[in-house]
Amino acid sequence: MVRNRRSEETVEAERKVPGTVRGTYAVGDERRLRILDVAVEHFAQWGFHASSLARIAKDVGITQGGLLHHFRSKEDLLVCVLRRSEEHDVERFFAVETHSAAEFFAALVGLADYNSRRPGRTKMFNVLLAEAGDPGHPAHAFFVKRYADLVEVSAGALREAVASGELKPDTDCEALAEEFAAVMDGIQLQWALDPTGVDMAARMRAYLDRLLRSITVSGAGLPSDAHTGLTCSHAGTDSDARTD
Repeated sequence: MVRNRRSEETVEAERKVPGTVRGTYAVGDERRLRILDVAVEHFAQWGFHASSLARIAKDVGITQGGLLHHFRSKEDLLVCVLRRSEEHDVERFFAVETHSAAEFFAALVGLADYNSRRPGRTKMFNVLLAEAGDPGHPAHAFFVKRYADLVEVSAGALREAVASGELKPDTDCEALAEEFAAVMDGIQLQWALDPTGVDMAARMRAYLDRLLRSITVSGAGLPSDAHTGLTCSHAGTDSDARTD
């Protein structure tokens, strides 16, 4: 197959690259990831406007010029942090096609559970989301598109569940998609204010279970193991929950 041939050619090309060059690339990639991790901590604590590239670079252990070698500006760094996190979430929880509303809701519960185990990223998200209400904020376009995509994907999953007979025919898929997106972010904000007193995943599960029971033809709610969502094949530990 062409895919295999190209793969072999790529491997052969990599073998011809001197070890010192490969090592340089590896160091560069590692440093880039370190910058992203530190940026999450700074954006979470100070927001975008009060964060400083100089302070981020100092905490990474490089100069500001060294940081700008990887990211053209603070705006570029911010967008890269957000995109990396979003792409990771999609791959981890929604790469596998769901076959029912129950499965899709379970994935949302799994995401809420995962978010509770990566406080830096989650607090950063809350801070930047509040700031991004300003149309001039560099993350404004990202969050506008994020919500539009989330509602579109969620409504699509619900429409498929209506077509399959799982959900009632009169289910307002778009309205519900907007509703549970808002509820999820609201619970996440409550958790940020009181991490020890708010169980983000448990509250999200309780809400989605009640919702599902009200719209399924059979009256069924979420399965008992819904707290794991679709993450069984991606089971990770707290060490996975850094910038991603």
